[in-house]
Amino acid sequence: MDFRKLVAEAIGTFWLTFGGCGSAVIAAGFPQVGIGLLGVSFAFGLTVLTMAYAIGHVSGCHLNPAVTVGLAAGRRFPPGQVVPYIVAQVIGAVIASAVLYAIASGTADFSLAKGFAANGYGDHSPGKYSLVACLIAEVVLTMMFLFIIMGSTHGKAPAGFAPIAIGFGLTLIHLISIPVTNTSVNPARSTGPALFVGDWALAQLWLFWVAPLIGGAIGGALYHWLSPEPSGEVTGVPSRR
Repeated sequence: MDFRKLVAEAIGTFWLTFGGCGSAVIAAGFPQVGIGLLGVSFAFGLTVLTMAYAIGHVSGCHLNPAVTVGLAAGRRFPPGQVVPYIVAQVIGAVIASAVLYAIASGTADFSLAKGFAANGYGDHSPGKYSLVACLIAEVVLTMMFLFIIMGSTHGKAPAGFAPIAIGFGLTLIHLISIPVTNTSVNPARSTGPALFVGDWALAQLWLFWVAPLIGGAIGGALYHWLSPEPSGEVTGVPSRR
């Protein structure tokens, strides 16, 4: 496969993690002018929207292991490319978290104990939601995210508008679930901050791999059943040399 696709996925996932988690860590609670939950939700959506236009033609702009698995389950992505895409996405997210840590730790008020935008359940859920509630939320929201992606990138959908639908879809998902899990629906995004927080974040990371991957696979397979499109792979445009 084209190595440039993997580089594009790493850069795109870097932007998603840095932009989304960065808005939460740096800007959400800034005194008097913080962007709050609404701002963080839009930040995550805007990272996907901007990258979809920037690299959608290169790699398909997955930026998320659950999206890659879901597209494969929906027969819109080659199964043999799933693992390389996921590795690239996780690398991008980890680098983004490292850069964010370097910036955020430049103030005396910084503390990893505040969470560093990590995802959690139970005592580490922003709203103290139970493991079961968080599991259901992540499965259902990731399923619907794939439903939106599969539909907006379908050959019969209006051309050029998929990034808008996908970006606003992710914004809506965050508006719903930040109080529940701090919103994952993306195992790569969850892994980056968890590696820096350690302790409870790593212990609970399993849920933010298992639930999104299950939800993504269900969403992709369900949409394929509703409206199959065998020729509509979301892999970018083949390079011409």
